[in-house]
Amino acid sequence: MTLTGVFVRLKLSLLRNGLRQSAGRTAAYVTSAVLALLCAAGQLLGLVLLRGSEHAATVTVLLTGLLALGWAVMPLFFPSGDETLDPTRLVMLPLRPGSLVRALLVSSLVGIGPLFTLCLAVGSAVALARGAFAVAVAVVAVPLVLLVCVALARAVAAGNVRLLTSRRGRDLAVLSGLVIAVGMQFVNFGVQRLGQAGGLSALDPAAEVVRWIPPASAVAAVGAAGEGAYGEAVAGLLLSVAGLGALLYAWRRSLVKLMTAPDGSTSAVASGPSRREPASSRPGLWPEGRTGTVMRRSLRYIARDPKTKAGWVTSLAIGLIVPLFNAWQGTGSVYFACFAAGMLGFMMYNQFGQDTSAFWMVAMTISSARDAYVELRARALAMLLIVLPFVALVTIANAAVLGDWRSLPEALGLSFGLLGAMLGAGAVASSLFPYSIPQDGAFKNVAPGQAGLAWISILLGVVSAALLCAPLIALTVWVNVTGGGMAERLLLLALGTAWGALLTWAGLRLAAPRTADRLPEILAAVSRG
Repeated sequence: MTLTGVFVRLKLSLLRNGLRQSAGRTAAYVTSAVLALLCAAGQLLGLVLLRGSEHAATVTVLLTGLLALGWAVMPLFFPSGDETLDPTRLVMLPLRPGSLVRALLVSSLVGIGPLFTLCLAVGSAVALARGAFAVAVAVVAVPLVLLVCVALARAVAAGNVRLLTSRRGRDLAVLSGLVIAVGMQFVNFGVQRLGQAGGLSALDPAAEVVRWIPPASAVAAVGAAGEGAYGEAVAGLLLSVAGLGALLYAWRRSLVKLMTAPDGSTSAVASGPSRREPASSRPGLWPEGRTGTVMRRSLRYIARDPKTKAGWVTSLAIGLIVPLFNAWQGTGSVYFACFAAGMLGFMMYNQFGQDTSAFWMVAMTISSARDAYVELRARALAMLLIVLPFVALVTIANAAVLGDWRSLPEALGLSFGLLGAMLGAGAVASSLFPYSIPQDGAFKNVAPGQAGLAWISILLGVVSAALLCAPLIALTVWVNVTGGGMAERLLLLALGTAWGALLTWAGLRLAAPRTADRLPEILAAVSRG
């Protein structure tokens, strides 16, 4: 049997054995496969119905470009989705780079992703092909699109395999949720802008650029052939062929380097430990005692723990994008900047869940309500180092986009008040409704059986924060109704800041004795992941 046949059988065996691991994995794979096939059939039908439309070339070219972009970034965010993406597992086998590239390329054509890509390429060809020459070009363009996409994914994976198998690679996998969330905001913004700009014709300039980038150039070649531009059609195919050759060459070089070069992950060990003291541990930069220690620990969780980092980055990105995008579209308000304070205030909830079973070390140092108060206060101070300037920045940027500088002081006061309410309510919720955060999955943020605790914590926190901010909201409405001047608005800023500080202090005071009394229950709850 040839090497290519062996690798195809290996790919099928990995898929079959992976499905045998658990019924849940089998159900998830079957569900995703059915949904992908339905989506592929829908897009194929939609592209076929697009045949004859004046925007068919624009849609198909841009869809192919987006699909290629997805193939390029997918290995970075889902490195564990395909075990064959790591060629270092084959380093001990006597394989030549050329035959290895050929075998891996063919085996990569097995799966749901290639089938989805094939459906899009076929649908694009049907939508654009007119005439015998265009059909002949389509016969070449369809497999070319598929091969370029697969080779692109393989080249990116091989060039970054050291990263993908490291802790930073696992961080990228966890941050994939951020990419999806932010991407949905851009899609929503783009769709709304298209409606305002006159429809798909606004995408024509972008399509004119993308049509010369492989593999979209192969799809554009089909349209050019249908319009009688034979030279342009041949040029588009040659561009995709050249792109495929460049990707295969880059992939081959990466494989040779991986198979022959030593792993540099132990270089730091060989050169000895660094004697430089981290800036975050130098004296004088942090408060003395427990407060400074807990603040440094909390900030290190944010920087190093994948789940905590993903939550923070997602909250920061969405807290910035949603208000500003609404402001750019003319549908926002300066008060919508409070959304950032609300998003980041949620990070105070379930403070002990990020400790997981290591919370026992924290519990051993808490012997009184005073110790619990200092622990919670330090965690809140560490959050404020990031959240407070960020909320102020988002509010100022929102006011700048809208040109509503007059309402900036009261919007800042309302944001600071809401932030203080969320911090205080989050401290109480952390002591009453703790739950575990699993570390083994990128999309599992609650341990099985504890989803109810998470929802109760969030729901009660939102309701209590809204009620606690009711006086500030009432004062803001009163100032706007009566046409208050700048003095009254500056007073709202001062009152909002003071009210937020008071609510944070009150929440910490209420949560401290409950935390000290419920240490065993909290440890049991956060250790289930």
